[in-house]
Amino acid sequence: MKLSEIKEILPALENVEFQLENGTFVPEHFHVTEVGQIIKKFIDCGGVIRKEKAVNFQLWNANDYEHRLKPGKLLSIIKLSEDKLGIEDAEIEVEYQSDTIGKYDLDFNGNTFVLKNKATACLAEDACGIPSEKQNKSLSELTVNQSNSCTPNSGCC
Repeated sequence: MKLSEIKEILPALENVEFQLENGTFVPEHFHVTEVGQIIKKFIDCGGVIRKEKAVNFQLWNANDYEHRLKPGKLLSIIKLSEDKLGIEDAEIEVEYQSDTIGKYDLDFNGNTFVLKNKATACLAEDACGIPSEKQNKSLSELTVNQSNSCTPNSGCC
């Protein structure tokens, strides 16, 4: 989800709720402690220099159990970050503490924002010798070369 998308969704909500993909909800007293833009410059294993930009939200739980972040407040935090930091419209990455700091993509299911699991990947598979996945075929899909095949009782086997 891009920053422009969350800005369109928030005005229609009564509450801001986040949920992990496994169905667990982020406690409703969470804080958004950071909104920023992350710029990552790196070189992949194939030698290609790359640059990625993401808008970063950091969620944090404190012991102030009466705290509730309202959609208007989150919109004002986003606007302030755009004005003061020059944040561009980019995909949102959410940091949330579980066993360690987890990084998640963001989606919306019509009611709540969903923290989508991220995975690592090789960006240069062709350059670092990763074999392509084999295709699975059923035996009925295989063609038989009639010139090299044996028939029962032909004596070739």
